[in-house]
This record gives sequence, structure tokens and C-alpha cells, in this order.
Amino acid sequence: MNQISDRAILDSLRWRYAVKAFDPTKKIPEATWQALEEALVLSPSSYGLQPWKFLVVTNEQVRAKLRPLSWNQGQITDASHLVVLCAKTTMTTADVERYVDRIHSVRGGDKAALAGYRDMMLGSVNNPSGLPGGNVLTYTRSQTYIALGVFLSACAMLGVDACPMEGFDPKGYDEVLGVSKDGYMPVVLAAAGYRSSSDWLAGLKKVRYEKSDVISYVR
Repeated sequence: MNQISDRAILDSLRWRYAVKAFDPTKKIPEATWQALEEALVLSPSSYGLQPWKFLVVTNEQVRAKLRPLSWNQGQITDASHLVVLCAKTTMTTADVERYVDRIHSVRGGDKAALAGYRDMMLGSVNNPSGLPGGNVLTYTRSQTYIALGVFLSACAMLGVDACPMEGFDPKGYDEVLGVSKDGYMPVVLAAAGYRSSSDWLAGLKKVRYEKSDVISYVR
């Protein structure tokens, strides 16, 4: 496959920032948005279990209801798209069985050969104290943030602005969106679109520590 150049990746990541003001007149082209949705689907997760759901909110009336639940931040209503990233609140044997069925459906072969992998996943799901963080929700939240990182990086490489947002009322969001009835909890938001010329942050230099401050080597 054709690789993206080192410079192109770094230029994209240096260009991106957490947009504070979106231009509400600019919309993400449909083909570009479909690519971003596919990037979310392709996000990696522990065991591949994908313990998440992504709600794409484009309805203006719904977003107007969500804005006061988000510290009245303008990105909620002004961005082209708003993604509510939700984590599963429980993981059960049924989730593992569903995933094993999906593996078999996609890859074919002898389903019995997946028994060892199935049992390993069940060992984790049925003993949540052994999961990272010691419980299911901490584990699934951390997996959902992996998807957020993939989404933000994909946006940057496609020239789409984005803003990750934790400043919102999860319970209030659930009252509007009703995700808890399906076993999910809103954990983080991602607004996507195109920056406004009035965003004072757009022209500022990115501030990061030196590489030597944050990267060490074990040799």
C-alpha cells in the first residue's frame, strides 16, 4: 500500500488544534465524513471487543438541547458534526459470543479453533477486578479514548478540524439521547468541522514539551 510521508503526517498533526470556534456555514463533504466514520470503526480495542457506540448528532434541535449541558460551548451547535463517544457499561458472556460469531463470519474457518481465544476473553469479562482499572466501566472508557485518538488523527490527515470535549453532563446527555437503555454511557465528545476565522487560537504556536522531556529509551 502507499504510505503517507513522514512529513505529511507530522504537518497534519502540527496543523491540528482543539478548535474553539467553528464556522457554522462550512460542512464536511459526505465522502470525507464517511471516511471519518470508517476510521472510528477501524479503531483498535482490547481483544478487538469494541466496547463502544458512536452517536453522530446532526439534528440541530437535539444539539441545541445538548449545548446548555456542555457549559454552553459553541462547538456543540456550530461544528459540522458532533460525535458522542459512548462506552459499554457492562460486558457479559453474550458480548464475547457475539464477537466470536463475528470473527467466524468475517474470516471463516473452523469456529472451534476460536475456543481458546473465547475462553481467554471470558476470563477477563467474568473477572472484572482483573481488568485495567479494576472494573468494566473504567476499562471500556479507556478503550473509547483510543477511538477518540484515532478519530482526531484521521481528521487532521483529512484536513478536518476537530475538538475533543469532556466538559459536558453525561447524565444530561443520556436524558436527551437515551443511550443507557442500550447499556452505554457518554464519556467524551468530538466536534468536527472547519475553524472560524474568528478563532483566536488558530494562529497560536502549538505548545509541547521537548521530545527529550517526554520520551525515554530502555536499551
